[in-house]
Amino acid sequence: MNFQLDLIKDKVEFFEAASLQELEKKINTQIENNKAIMLRVKSVSHQTAVAEGRILYSAVVHFAAEA
Repeated sequence: MNFQLDLIKDKVEFFEAASLQELEKKINTQIENNKAIMLRVKSVSHQTAVAEGRILYSAVVHFAAEA
C-alpha cells in the first residue's frame, strides 16, 4: 500500500458574526487551529453590512504555509 501526504499551502476561510468581539473570537480560534497544520495568516479582509436593520460583520482570512 502506498501512502502519500500532501501539504496544504493555502487556505481561505470566511467568517461572519453579529458583533466585532464574536468575529474576533471566531478568527482567533481558527488561527490557533491552523497553527497545528503549520499555516499562518497571510492577509485579512473585513466588511460591515446592514441587512434587515441589523449590522453583520464578516471577514475573509487567507492562511498560507510558513516559508
